[in-house]
Amino acid sequence: MNNNPSAELYDLLVIGGGINGCGIAADAASRGLKVLLCEQQDLAAATSSNSSKLIHGGLRYLEHYEFRLVREALAEREVLLKIAPHIIWPLRFRLPHQPHLRPALLIRLGLFLYDHLARRVTLPASTGIHFGATDPLASTIQKGFEYSDAWVDDSRLVVLNAMAARQHGATILTRSRCQSVSRQGKLWQVELSEQRSGQLSQYQARAVVNAAGPWVASLFEQTIPGPTPQKIRLVKGSHIVVPKLHNDPQAYILQNVDQRIVFVIPYEDDFSLIGTTDVEYQGDPAKVAISDAETDYLLQISNSYFRQQLTRQDIRHSYAGVRPLLDDEADSAQAVTRDYKLEWDEPADAAPLLSIFGGKITTYRKLAQAAVDKLASVFAHIGPCVTAQQPLPGGDFANQAQLLRELSQSHSYVPAAVLQRYARSYGTLSHQLLVGCHSLADLGEDFGHGLYQAEVSYLLNHEWAQTAADILWRRSKLGLRLDQAQQQRLAEFIERRRQQGKVA
Repeated sequence: MNNNPSAELYDLLVIGGGINGCGIAADAASRGLKVLLCEQQDLAAATSSNSSKLIHGGLRYLEHYEFRLVREALAEREVLLKIAPHIIWPLRFRLPHQPHLRPALLIRLGLFLYDHLARRVTLPASTGIHFGATDPLASTIQKGFEYSDAWVDDSRLVVLNAMAARQHGATILTRSRCQSVSRQGKLWQVELSEQRSGQLSQYQARAVVNAAGPWVASLFEQTIPGPTPQKIRLVKGSHIVVPKLHNDPQAYILQNVDQRIVFVIPYEDDFSLIGTTDVEYQGDPAKVAISDAETDYLLQISNSYFRQQLTRQDIRHSYAGVRPLLDDEADSAQAVTRDYKLEWDEPADAAPLLSIFGGKITTYRKLAQAAVDKLASVFAHIGPCVTAQQPLPGGDFANQAQLLRELSQSHSYVPAAVLQRYARSYGTLSHQLLVGCHSLADLGEDFGHGLYQAEVSYLLNHEWAQTAADILWRRSKLGLRLDQAQQQRLAEFIERRRQQGKVA
């Protein structure tokens, strides 16, 4: 690629629109850098929308002696609960005791460490519990433990970080593939391809961050000159969604004979989310899918613990994601570290490259802070990290109950269930979504289950949504509820908007 002096110059190009890429973009932009982020598909289209939806320290990581990672993750729970109270909230976990799997003393020790490795501010400590006839577990399970972690709407966390970056001046280009990057002295020459039209655009950047997730290593083979500095291990994690197994507000963490654990999490009011698996994966991360063996595995574990028995006919939805984990040569996929590593490459008199290997959603903000700290040697004007103090967009409120009361007073015409979903998805951004609306008719067409035209238009105009799937599975989880006809009507509406030039 030839040097193009007319190409717009950015301080930082971030490749990858998952949680790490968007977190880095938000941190860098808030510190005064001019940032361009490109994502080949939708934001959170891969790993970051296919997680277990948890902000957690990682209780089982203690068995692998990853105390630093657990301490950092536990501390981050409190930070994230504070800056994103609309999409992250506390969740209690029940761990049924199976003496033949892990001794009670070992579990108590692990929970003691979990309670004390980092300072708890809002979350209650762990405790022992007894199960009785009114509990949903099999009658043979009588004792257990309960502890605290948190739930997160993972894909919305990614989108809100992208919005935070944009608020600080960043440019976010979705469905824009990085075709090539090459060093020209102290600058990177960058070529992006718009996926729908194929149009090519040139840019320049003083530094590049490779945050491509499952593609972080293959990007070196296809786009970035030079060998990958680290190997990654692709590990598939799959989940199933079923009608809710119980009415308890708590999640359950189930031990299995293979020493793995599986979560059963209350999900979208009417469902239970069951996962995850740990399976070595080879192939294109974009084509990952749950296997029959994984489905049977998750059903078997659930059925061994709960009174309510499941079959394949109960599965309403399933998904799989590929975790790009650091290859630490662990014997099994479940033992591979969930820690991260930042690889810095700055040859003499050449533009720097930072590559992100590994990581987990809970520690994304700390990873982003560490990544931007690395750039301080290049950008003398860089400011201090402020992401621990700044609420993510929509998160500037005291608590969800108070926000819901305010929304109910100002928009009493909106059905209560819809307002509740707005509060926990958009927070105070709900006011922007509802601007100009004074009656139910002002919300426009209902595509089904309270997905009104006003919300769809807001997502198309402000949150980079371009397809029905973007809205139904990443900006919301309404894909669980809308039938095929309703989804088709939504897709046709979006296509009409595109033809009118109202969709990017």
